[in-house]
Amino acid sequence: MILVGPLQIRTKILKLVYPKKYENFVKIYAQKYQVNENLIYAIIKAESNFNPKAVSSKGAKGLMQLMDETAKEVANQLENPMQTENISEKLLQVDSNIELGTKYISILLEKYKNIEIALSAYNAGSGTVDSWIERKVIKADGTDIENVPYRETNQYIRKILRDYKIYQNLY
Repeated sequence: MILVGPLQIRTKILKLVYPKKYENFVKIYAQKYQVNENLIYAIIKAESNFNPKAVSSKGAKGLMQLMDETAKEVANQLENPMQTENISEKLLQVDSNIELGTKYISILLEKYKNIEIALSAYNAGSGTVDSWIERKVIKADGTDIENVPYRETNQYIRKILRDYKIYQNLY
């Protein structure tokens, strides 16, 4: 008889709540675009809870909840640009959505050089975040991220960072 202790049970439960679904695509695109895999999992968990057919009330689609216009812009920046005529359909495909979402967060991380600010832009949009920085609502270095004026974005950042840490500790 094998005894399973409380720590093993807790770990098994956490892995059910924080899965690593679509690992093959996450691994490929995380490496390709130099983004930590656990950050991608945290974003997918927060955005769609791993539902590839998720569509928000604002029209964001798929695992990483991308808007059509954002996806088109990102698709044109890929090494091999993706056809964008039927981008709405592509966003509901696991492979395309993970590639576009991972490329997008990599662009934001490169632009802002700060995970908190990049996540703010992922949620609220780059234009909005640029405006906050310009008006000194938040600092470009993310040291006062609690000052993000959108409650939803503020909570979003905290949730992603919490889940990111859980993924790092769990896996």
